[in-house]
Amino acid sequence: MGFQTEFNSVCKFKSEQELFELLEYGRGKMMKSGFRVFPTGQKVIAYTPDNQAIAIVKILASIAEINFQGEEVTQVEMELVRKLNEEEARIQTSLAHEMFFGERA
Repeated sequence: MGFQTEFNSVCKFKSEQELFELLEYGRGKMMKSGFRVFPTGQKVIAYTPDNQAIAIVKILASIAEINFQGEEVTQVEMELVRKLNEEEARIQTSLAHEMFFGERA
């Protein structure tokens, strides 16, 4: 048991439904496995499940708990600041691939 720190600029969705709700309603949440620390109060880049930058979001809350099935999970609540334009998304996606999602040296 222990906390895993998330990158300060990365908020990657694993569920298309969670991402859709954020983009459609301007607020949303996502569930992550394990105890994780997200930068509450900060703005971060949100990524689609296929690692494409899509928006800037503000992290409102990060709640780590053990659920009823005994699993360690973290719920992250956020609000949409704005969607990225095409050029911003392309550049952020390229940088994130190099920094976070690409091959490890």
